[in-house]
Amino acid sequence: MNLVRLICISVGLVLIWQAIVLLTGVPPYILPGPLSVAKAALTHSGSLFDHAMTTLFEIIAGLLLGTLLGASSALSMIASLSLKRWLLPVLVISQAIPVFALAPLLVLWLGYGIGSKIAMAVLIIFFPVTAAFYDGLRSTEPEWLELAQVMNAKPLAVIRHIRVPAALPAFASGLRVATAVAPIGAIVGEWVGSSKGLGFYMLHANARMQIDIMFAALAVLAIVALTLYFLVDRAMIKIVYWQKDNGLATPPAGRRGGQVRPKGTRERNEF
Repeated sequence: MNLVRLICISVGLVLIWQAIVLLTGVPPYILPGPLSVAKAALTHSGSLFDHAMTTLFEIIAGLLLGTLLGASSALSMIASLSLKRWLLPVLVISQAIPVFALAPLLVLWLGYGIGSKIAMAVLIIFFPVTAAFYDGLRSTEPEWLELAQVMNAKPLAVIRHIRVPAALPAFASGLRVATAVAPIGAIVGEWVGSSKGLGFYMLHANARMQIDIMFAALAVLAIVALTLYFLVDRAMIKIVYWQKDNGLATPPAGRRGGQVRPKGTRERNEF
């Protein structure tokens, strides 16, 4: 059903696009029509595929590293008050400085290769993952923490068995946001300096006034971003299956009042 909805939205946008081109008579070098863009995409499909694979690798690598770094930072801040005092200002500073302004420096430090693009994606992904996961970790139900304290649970056990499962819905939300903005880091890095990728291909086409090819590269980027987002979204729905409103699917009904307990929990809490 979601695929049908997505197809309907895509067809509607294409029809609106074609209507704007026909009604306004805008020149093709400003806004080419959907048919010319589709023709350019088919003609240069090989080059588009190669550049798309480069950008996709940068996005996935940045997403994995940024998620790992963000989750580790959130866990460190919730586990140690001293670490929180040191890491929280770093987290704020990382967002106070415009990430796009760091792109030239990353290219200067890491070169024109794929490393600077991955680093750019990591910087963009880091904050939403860290902020969402940390907010979920510190918003754990006080009654659960009090019960763990009564049972003399160790701090690591509390984090593992109580805080992390309770924070997974917030972490999933942060990861969805990170997945949506991850392509921005890769593309901006390619715009600043690169020899391959959809961002480089778009700049190259724009410099040669091949606007239809530039729009074709933009369409491929949109397809890549949407595919990656929906894959991550479906994975989060499977992982956080007990959440009542977890996105695109209805969670399975539980045995008690329609609620499902996270995996690993029992009738009695054990540490």
